[in-house]
Amino acid sequence: MPADAIAAIAGRVRRTPVMTSESLNRLTGMDLVFKCEQLQKTGSFKFRGASFAVAQLPEDCPGVATHSSGNHGAALAAAAAARGFSADVVMPENAVVSKVEAVRAYGGSVHFCAANQAAREQGLQALIEQGKTPIPPYDHAHIIAGQGTVAMELLAQDSRLEDVVAPIGGGGLLSGITLAAAQIAPGVRVTGAEPAGADDAARSLTAGARVSKHDPETMADGLRALIGVRNFDVLAGHHIEVLTVTEDQIVEAMTLIWRHIKQVVEPSGAVPLAGVLANRERFAARRVGIVLSGGNLEVAAMLGNL
Repeated sequence: MPADAIAAIAGRVRRTPVMTSESLNRLTGMDLVFKCEQLQKTGSFKFRGASFAVAQLPEDCPGVATHSSGNHGAALAAAAAARGFSADVVMPENAVVSKVEAVRAYGGSVHFCAANQAAREQGLQALIEQGKTPIPPYDHAHIIAGQGTVAMELLAQDSRLEDVVAPIGGGGLLSGITLAAAQIAPGVRVTGAEPAGADDAARSLTAGARVSKHDPETMADGLRALIGVRNFDVLAGHHIEVLTVTEDQIVEAMTLIWRHIKQVVEPSGAVPLAGVLANRERFAARRVGIVLSGGNLEVAAMLGNL
């Protein structure tokens, strides 16, 4: 559970700040509070789950392995290096260049694969067969618990929150937040947000079973993964709703975050704000916590969209 993880990772991860903007609240007519995980070590919330998962490993661990679009890979490489372990990361061949460089900068070894879920999983399986310990990016109990510490912090930082909105790709963050909120603030409503071009979570939860067809097309590279089995079970069990947003809405949200709170977030990190703005009636007159999940963005891409 997230409550166990928060003690275990204390001193390893940053207690990221919350930010507000009066000008953005006036512009939107909403009451928004931003949890700034783009300021976390390695630039995303992923360092939380990676740190907790690696902390559970024995001293004689032969090294860890995972598949990742970038943020989990960098986080795992950093967490593994802190304990003296090697880290091998399977990444899609179309991964953002800066994210590939980040994995390597934190000491990880990158193995490229085709840009689809099956290839990522096959690449990870090959590393497991070489003796590496798998730490998957989201469908893992320790990862889920570690990511849930985002909500443990946020709800302690602002006791007036009525909603928490977070992005979903594989579902580690949203399922962790869901478990944490249910444990410490059951009156807080948790909502997910994802790109319309990668809407497998919304489709899965609506259907009552994980979908198998998933061909994501979105700039939010961190949200292209298929929702995990454990993650789906948590979200379905708590009746979590997932909102979908367009690519234009993602760009608009990134722009507003930069203009009003002067923070750079990657497309995945802007998706929750995009979801809130696209569903204002759902959040009207409520104090809404928005998780900015990461800030690992190519500067050239950012300037091209603003």
